[in-house]
Amino acid sequence: MAAFTPTAPVRGPAPQRILVVDDDADMLRLLSLRLNAAGYEVVAVASAEAALAQLDVARPQLVLSDVRLPGRDGLALFDEVRARHPSLPVILLTAHGTIPDAVEATSRGVFTYLTKPYDGRELMEKVAQALALSAPAATHAHANEAWRADIVSRSNRMTDLLAEAYMVAQSDASVLLLGDSGSGKELLAQAIHRASPRAGKPFVAVNCGAIPEALLESELFGHVKGAFTDAVSNHKGLFQAADGGTLLLDEIGDMPPALQVKLLRVLQERAARPVGSSQSIPIDARIISATHRNLEAAMATAQFREDLYYRLNVVTLTLPTLGERREDIALLANHFLDKLARKYDKRLSGFAPEALKALTMAAWPGNVRQLFNVVEQVCALSTTPLVPLTLVQRALRTPSTQVLSFAEARQQFEREYLVGLLKMTDGNVADAARLAERNRTEFYRLLQKHALTPGHFKNEPGDDVASERHE
Repeated sequence: MAAFTPTAPVRGPAPQRILVVDDDADMLRLLSLRLNAAGYEVVAVASAEAALAQLDVARPQLVLSDVRLPGRDGLALFDEVRARHPSLPVILLTAHGTIPDAVEATSRGVFTYLTKPYDGRELMEKVAQALALSAPAATHAHANEAWRADIVSRSNRMTDLLAEAYMVAQSDASVLLLGDSGSGKELLAQAIHRASPRAGKPFVAVNCGAIPEALLESELFGHVKGAFTDAVSNHKGLFQAADGGTLLLDEIGDMPPALQVKLLRVLQERAARPVGSSQSIPIDARIISATHRNLEAAMATAQFREDLYYRLNVVTLTLPTLGERREDIALLANHFLDKLARKYDKRLSGFAPEALKALTMAAWPGNVRQLFNVVEQVCALSTTPLVPLTLVQRALRTPSTQVLSFAEARQQFEREYLVGLLKMTDGNVADAARLAERNRTEFYRLLQKHALTPGHFKNEPGDDVASERHE
């Protein structure tokens, strides 16, 4: 059935988008017209499969779906939506016969359900309530974007992550940022601070793995004069320095166990005692922690306290690697080039096409930080307005990952599959064809297509080479 997608009226700069799913063409049209009339933008489809295809394209702020759909039903659609986008609200429309299923769905996280025939006023009330919950995530991209100005991205994964970060920023919940080194955890922490009600207060960051244990306690909690040999005056700790604002505990996984105990006490009591003092000082700082380590594995080996983990991990946000947001590489590279060209006072217009392709295909084990370093190197060494491939290759020094076309990938799979079969059967075509569930004639055609000779698989590769040389 063809999907009906009416054009939404222009009602402001950023109408909220609703994905409507119903296999009844008349109902789909009626729902679309009603929602359009209320100022919403509607994407209407007739199946769960079509809805899932639209999730990452349309980027809706609400899903409104019938329960009974062809193929995958509305409940299965909800499960998939929840797995992909946990904060995206879903409203189900149900006939009386499926009310028990709808009630069960609400216990699993469906925002609400409405029975058919639905009441128009009730529908619009529920839609408004659901969108109010997702409104911060839905509308921040159209509002003042200064809070995330340092994060350059057009990746869907980063868009979802930033939407969640914006929602979390409105609360004082502790946040644990996970991600590989160089993926941008500190930048995200700063963005959360700027989007929060604490934006006007200090943002303070400390790397827990870069400061010796003997000094880290004093850095975090402060000390009083005479507390130790070099304590010639009172010193405010970083918890006090971040008063009213945000404290980022970077590389929290590297914090020594003894300090983990003291940090837990501070978080529980909301007060810190400077080294050498008998008095605790109240603290008011939002805690964001970050690590590239697997803290659950560290807990299993008693290297990280479980009670501290749950105190820090109220909300977890995981940053994707640069390889998982490959569509951002060219955008970031040009952004960095523009920034660094001004720093080095050079007139650089961009990357040569083959140079940009090499950047896009690179493995990037060091993530965004590594990309910045590579761009800085080519910027410093470039003698032409257009950065050439040779400079990029020199700076990369890492193996490239090749993105194959579908035809190339299929060809490669076929060859590797056939080689594996021939190795397993010691070059016996009849046995290999039987395992592949193909007749021998067809199997021989496949071998000819890939220039594979069964006899070469009857001996070890070294023996084949030796026999060929003797011949």
